[in-house]
Amino acid sequence: MTETNLSVPEIHCDHCKMSIEGAVGELDGVASASVNVEQRTVSVAFDAPASIEGIIGAIEDQGYEVPAQ
Repeated sequence: MTETNLSVPEIHCDHCKMSIEGAVGELDGVASASVNVEQRTVSVAFDAPASIEGIIGAIEDQGYEVPAQ
């Protein structure tokens, strides 16, 4: 199991939290996705076939920029 924390500066409310957690949580291989609104981070635990690139893509598809980590 791989765990990562991604900075997403545009997170600012519970809608952001639900949108990102829902999109990332639906990816095949993602065990958990948790958004911390105050810290503006996304914590993800995943195995293959999920990947960092796929997770970032899912976040960006929801309209949030993920700066280079």
